[in-house]
Amino acid sequence: MSRLTATFSQLRTTGRKALIPFLTAGDPNPEFTVPAMHALVAAGADVIELGVPFSDPMADGPVIQKASERALKHKMSLRKTLTLVEQFRADNADTPVVLMGYLNPIEAFGYRELAEAAAKVGVDGILTVDLPPEEAAEWVSLLKQRDVDPIFLLAPNSRPQRIEKMAQFGSGYLYYVSLKGVTGAGHLDSADVGRKVAEIRRLTELPIAVGFGVKNPETALAVAEHGDGIVIGSALIQLIEQQLDAPDQALDAIVERISSIRHALDHRKSQDAL
Repeated sequence: MSRLTATFSQLRTTGRKALIPFLTAGDPNPEFTVPAMHALVAAGADVIELGVPFSDPMADGPVIQKASERALKHKMSLRKTLTLVEQFRADNADTPVVLMGYLNPIEAFGYRELAEAAAKVGVDGILTVDLPPEEAAEWVSLLKQRDVDPIFLLAPNSRPQRIEKMAQFGSGYLYYVSLKGVTGAGHLDSADVGRKVAEIRRLTELPIAVGFGVKNPETALAVAEHGDGIVIGSALIQLIEQQLDAPDQALDAIVERISSIRHALDHRKSQDAL
């Protein structure tokens, strides 16, 4: 059983929701990332999504695009991102880590080589934004042979046949993009999220994590009514961007945001139990 499967299973048993913060590896500098990962876990994160910086992140909004630009200025790469995961694993053998990125760096690295390297350093899942399931069979096989979960994105307009294919190929969890457009855009409509997540649940037993539009405890609570996990990315990157010259304060800010969301989610669970 993978760390992701075990984590979602344990959370489901206790009635809790997975809190999944996203960081761009190497932003605002490479020395920030691993301490931030540990601090977010201590604040209540259940899974860490680590973005691999890329020069053309077409699905990302301006906030995460700028984070990639900052990381690339420090020569951050897919290989160096794996090194950060390895460093994190030296002190944390339990929290799942998911890499999120684009196909071009993976092709340059090599499919088999990356699958082996990811498994070796302790990566639990890889989400490739621009790899459709129709072209993913070889990649999925390489990952699953090494107990690394391939994770797929579902959009509001994903049709049932596509959902079924992604559920067939994917494992760990499915990532439902709650908004049309790029990361950080638009307004979260909880009712729409609920309708789509219910449709997805009819087609798969995989956990469903919801991202794009989660910013604070209020939006996290709205999503928690429907999904098994909540992904928060752009809001954390914005907090980092506001304190580029004071990384310690940036770290405090993202930890405070995750702590407040964790408290809200757990308070909701305790209220439901009454």
